[in-house]
Amino acid sequence: MATAAAAAPRHSCAKLSVAVEDPKAPGGGVFVKATWLPTRFSLAVTDGAGAWVADASDAEVRLRAEQWDQPVSEYLALAERYLAFHQPSSTYSFHEAGAGRRLSWTFEKQGTKLEWRWKLQPAPHPQQTIAEVLDFLMDANIRLSEEVVRKTQSFEKLKQEAENCLQQSERFNTEKAEFEQASFTKAYV
Repeated sequence: MATAAAAAPRHSCAKLSVAVEDPKAPGGGVFVKATWLPTRFSLAVTDGAGAWVADASDAEVRLRAEQWDQPVSEYLALAERYLAFHQPSSTYSFHEAGAGRRLSWTFEKQGTKLEWRWKLQPAPHPQQTIAEVLDFLMDANIRLSEEVVRKTQSFEKLKQEAENCLQQSERFNTEKAEFEQASFTKAYV
C-alpha cells in the first residue's frame, strides 16, 4: 500500500521565460507541464500556438543520471527543481531541433555552469495538449483561490477570537481592579 502511494505521480506546470531564435523578436515564454514518477517523467510544452511532448523513459533517465554521475532520484529532483518552477539563475531556451524542439536550461554545480537538454517531438494532438495544459493551470488556479478563501476565513476567525480574548482580558483586569479597590476600601474604612 505504501508503495502505491509513493509511486503516485506528481504534476507541475511552470511558465518559463525562454530565449528566442530571432534576436529581433521579443522574449518568449512557454508553459511546461510535467508528470514526475520515481524513475521517469514526461513533459508537455506549449507556447500557446503549438505543443510538443517528451516521454523520458526509465532507461533514458537512468542513462542521463549515469552520465552526470548522479543517482536517478537526484537527477529527477534536479530536473523537477528547474522545470516545476522558473529559476531566475537559470537560462532557459526552446529552439527548433530537427522535426521537434529542444528545451534546455542552465544551472550551476560546484561553481561550474552546466546545461541540460531534452528533445521534444510535436504533440500528436497539439490542440488537446494545449487544452490539457490550460486545464491543469485553471484547476491549479481554482485550488489556490479556494485555499486563499479558506486561509482568509481562518485568519478572520482567529482575529475575532483574539479580539474576544482581548476584551475578556480587559474586562477581567477592570473587575480585578474594582475588586481590589473594594477590598482595600473595606479593609481601611
